[in-house]
Amino acid sequence: MIGRYTLPEMGGIWTDEARFGRMLDVELAVLRAQAGQGLVPAEAVRTIESAARVDVGRIRELEATTDHDVIAFVSQVAETVGAEGRWLHFRLTSSDVLDTALALQCRTAGERLLHGLDALVSALADRAREHSGTVMMGRTHSVHAEPITLGLKLASWAFELDRDRARLRAATEDLATGKISGPVGTYSQLDPRIEAEALAELGLAADPVSTQIVQRDRHAAFLAALAITGGSIERFATEIRNLQHTEIGELQEPFASGQKGSSAMPHKRNPITAERLSGLSRLLRAYAVAGMEDQALWHERDISHSSVERVALPGATTLLDYMLVRFLALVEGLVVRPERMRENIDRGLGVHASSRLLTALVETGGLDRETAYAVIQRDALRAADERRPFRELVEADPDVRAALAPDRIAACFDDVAGLRHVETIIGRLASLDQPSEVPVAR
Repeated sequence: MIGRYTLPEMGGIWTDEARFGRMLDVELAVLRAQAGQGLVPAEAVRTIESAARVDVGRIRELEATTDHDVIAFVSQVAETVGAEGRWLHFRLTSSDVLDTALALQCRTAGERLLHGLDALVSALADRAREHSGTVMMGRTHSVHAEPITLGLKLASWAFELDRDRARLRAATEDLATGKISGPVGTYSQLDPRIEAEALAELGLAADPVSTQIVQRDRHAAFLAALAITGGSIERFATEIRNLQHTEIGELQEPFASGQKGSSAMPHKRNPITAERLSGLSRLLRAYAVAGMEDQALWHERDISHSSVERVALPGATTLLDYMLVRFLALVEGLVVRPERMRENIDRGLGVHASSRLLTALVETGGLDRETAYAVIQRDALRAADERRPFRELVEADPDVRAALAPDRIAACFDDVAGLRHVETIIGRLASLDQPSEVPVAR
């Protein structure tokens, strides 16, 4: 991923140094397990543990000749330990090391993303509570529907991200799976006990039936979880973009001192962060599709997945990490404009009370639903077309006056009564106060 969207913590997980370091962790864990079974001299393992070093530059130099990064890696590390280097990669195949090391990287990346989601869910819950009573117009089809509160909107975002968090936690746990089972998964040169011991040391589960690789449904599910989380962020970012429209103006992105919105128009204050997040979510979906394409490998394996994953897994985790951090800053700094919310409600001329009037005419007025609907729709459309207060037209309508008493009509325009259960919904946020942890296999 390009530097613009790479934060150092996530970027560090995917460097060549980190990748080969994880591969060395796998090699050493297997060596220790083999030494415990008497397959490798314990003294040789101690020598390798103390002397083994990764030199990425040297690996690249060797790979230029071998055209095989694992062989180049093993040869380079063997150079640092001398004669005992002959025990490196003993009885292993490349994917034993590659897939197990990749599982370690993905687990670390997943854990960082889960911590980012923890922070974001918490921030949204806090802002939802802060604005539990901030009344705004709810919209369906981009048209005024009925009033809601900003807190209610933000609470829905928090709960959606909590579901994303659960999906990512499950996918990360599932992907924390390695294999030390040999060329086609038959343990032809190593006892399954070696695998069990090495993976337990690394905190990974063992694939119960592997081929030469860990099957790629796990990786596809992980990338899908990232993409769905990105889709949630896009939904929220799109809402912020819409509510920052000049004609609406209810929310605004934070705008720093010295920030510029346009090279030509000094008045511009654009929702650039939300727009950027919307765009990056498209890449996450593309990575998810690539992950699903990787599932259908030939026979016990081919390497068509390898080139994809070298881009998709670092790319997707790095992008989502960036998106979580940037969206957290957006949420915490979000500018709320209650006065514009009130103006926009008033601009609707009260037609949002139509559903309560419909109910009243059926419940109290004794009208059948079709007749009641026609009466209220007639007055509501007239209010919108003539720009007249809906209540004024309703109170003057003989069909309504014949069916409802004045106090019952007035009650239909009481927005507070329509929001009486919002605090109950906001109270459900308490169930989200739980940190994320990926279980370590034992």
